[in-house]
Amino acid sequence: MAAPMRHQLFSYGTLQFPEVQLARFGRPLEGAPDALPGFRITYIRITDPEVIAASGTDRHPLLVASSDEADAVEGTVFSITDEELASADDYEVDDYARTRVLLRSGTKAWAYLGAQAAPAADGESGPAA
Repeated sequence: MAAPMRHQLFSYGTLQFPEVQLARFGRPLEGAPDALPGFRITYIRITDPEVIAASGTDRHPLLVASSDEADAVEGTVFSITDEELASADDYEVDDYARTRVLLRSGTKAWAYLGAQAAPAADGESGPAA
């Protein structure tokens, strides 16, 4: 039997919280620090009660493209399964869009950017959250 496909997922917000990982994936995720150059963080108010319950807050960070080359967002890159990626898609609200990004380390990963953010350099995107 073939091993399940793995995806790299960059998180800069609540998907880094152990309680959110347990609620979404049923396990704590192991990850490595990384950063996404060319973006900055802003904050939005979430109204989805399930997301608020899992994260413990209605204030969530959101990545937006930056014209300042010095801007970069620190976070964690996780290796997750197809099923876990689908669960992450279900968790993220419509303000986010899953997009393929290139991290500072050279790793290509999925990240949830602001739905209005510029498309990734390679043009890949996932389903709307």
